[in-house]
Amino acid sequence: MEESMWENTKMVIGMVKEHILSLNGGKYVGEYKDGKKNGQGTLTYTDGRMYEGEWKNGKQNGQGTETLSDGSKYVGEFKDGKKNGQGTFTFHDGSKYVGEVVNGVPNGQGTFTFPDGNKYVGESKDGKQNGQGTFTWSDGRKYVGEFKDGEKNGQGTHTWSDGEKYVGEFKDGEKNGQGTHT
Repeated sequence: MEESMWENTKMVIGMVKEHILSLNGGKYVGEYKDGKKNGQGTLTYTDGRMYEGEWKNGKQNGQGTETLSDGSKYVGEFKDGKKNGQGTFTFHDGSKYVGEVVNGVPNGQGTFTFPDGNKYVGESKDGKQNGQGTFTWSDGRKYVGEFKDGEKNGQGTHTWSDGEKYVGEFKDGEKNGQGTHT
């Protein structure tokens, strides 16, 4: 691969590679192949966002880090310019997600950790708890069971820190249907 530097649309042979993008005012520093971003590179946008990582055929592909202007960050896999695969989101409010990502959103198995100490481990869809999972509150309460759209829905077991327990059906986060409360 020939290493080169693009400067104001002119190619200069050398080890340092940089291209000032005129389309969106951003700045790309990295490797090119056949006139496209390819290999390692960093793209900094004028709004403060930044992507640092692997490129293939002009798109983010492979391992990379995207940092937003508010400090939120994604570290993980990219495919065809989108966050896809295993990754870690760290949000500006202190929340964190580690797990499967599809089209930039938590989808599949993963762990959400919240600033207040609460934690969810299980399945998600479109960024919300969906499917089987375990939600643990910082005060010792715990729910193990089915979720839909971020709420307890279906069969589950809710245990309180004092040992009280409900085993049964839930709908929209509330006990609903058949169940046993002890």
